[in-house]
Amino acid sequence: MRTPGRWWRHKSTPEKVETYTRWSFHFFAVMEFFSVGVTSVAPLGARLGSAVMLVVAVHAGLCFVTVSRAIDWTRGRRPQPTGLLWTLASVTAAIAVVALGIAEHGPRGEDVDTAAGGVFGVILIFGPGIIALGVRDRRRAFAIAGGFAAGAWTVAFALGAPLLTALLTALIVLTGGVFIAFTAVFSIWLLNAVYQLDEARETRIRLAVAEERLRFGRDLHDVMGRNLAVIALKSELAVQLAQRGRPEAVTQMVEVQRLAQESQREVREVVRGYREADLGSELAGAQGVLAAAGIDCTVGGAPVAGLPGAVQSALGWVVREAATNVLRHGDARRCAVRLQVLEGRVVLSVENDGVSEAGKEPGAGPPGSGLAGLRERLAEIEGTLEAGPAGRGLFRLTAEIPLPAPSAPPGAPPGAAPAVVASRPVSEVTS
Repeated sequence: MRTPGRWWRHKSTPEKVETYTRWSFHFFAVMEFFSVGVTSVAPLGARLGSAVMLVVAVHAGLCFVTVSRAIDWTRGRRPQPTGLLWTLASVTAAIAVVALGIAEHGPRGEDVDTAAGGVFGVILIFGPGIIALGVRDRRRAFAIAGGFAAGAWTVAFALGAPLLTALLTALIVLTGGVFIAFTAVFSIWLLNAVYQLDEARETRIRLAVAEERLRFGRDLHDVMGRNLAVIALKSELAVQLAQRGRPEAVTQMVEVQRLAQESQREVREVVRGYREADLGSELAGAQGVLAAAGIDCTVGGAPVAGLPGAVQSALGWVVREAATNVLRHGDARRCAVRLQVLEGRVVLSVENDGVSEAGKEPGAGPPGSGLAGLRERLAEIEGTLEAGPAGRGLFRLTAEIPLPAPSAPPGAPPGAAPAVVASRPVSEVTS
């Protein structure tokens, strides 16, 4: 069973901001109903108070639906709810007129005037603010609040309210309506900005992958382009010589064979350089990338230098994949990388506090990619990889690789201790 906390953690940052924005404005509708709807029953009497409460409930329900439709329209999920906006505006104006009529011509009493005035003010403040969510132009959103304030002054003055009272009422409506409209405009701007920043981060990651592919393609072109051109020319020359019965054709084909073997060797070197990852460079790169994304990344533990090249390369790939997962699949604020050299094995752990999508990563994706690809790479050197939630909102990835048995230095007597390789701290390697 999914707990509420887990449901929230599984959302991305833009989805969290959208949920917060949506329910903040939903709360306005709920607050409207309980602040002036429910409280109107006692001062207005059972019959009139219940009718006012029902009317306020209808208005709150319209606000509730309008919030959802307007935010969905802002995100491009549905068309602009123009009809719903006009309906909300009409109902808002009608309820305000009725509330003002009750205050001026309804039952006498200070409690009645207070209740009716509360309904009048709250409805005219919240209504334009909710309507502003469905308007793209900021000036139009503020103009709606000003229009309702002008209408409030007109109706209040027409129903017999003193001029000063009508002006004060309109000023209160204008101030509250502009504030709620500004809140709506700013919230939508912030929501769109968060989504744009998230899309920019995804674009940056895709560009990094594309740049690496271009680099690999350029390296292959530089290695193979000249050799293939020479092979093609020498093969054509060998064909012409063979057609004439010239013995030099054999010499040309031997040269073609040599070039082909040299090309194979050079391609293997390019691919080997592409696949090998330096652990120190990967740790420094992960710190830089995560810091640029606003994630505090700390690296500590045993020194990097002195580890075998194959172990460093495999762990470098683990760091690279872990940093990618933190950026793309989670919503982390902190990430800790720790390297430990224990009895006959080296352990690398990467722990972060974002488990929204990282928990789904093990087993996800096609074979040979993601964590599945890392397990295959580590299995080649008898290593293991474990990944999963570590409790309290943490996600931990742990790679463990056995170290080769140390050998005694040349010329040392049997049983001598192995030479100790001088090493530097991780902070020096990654700085």
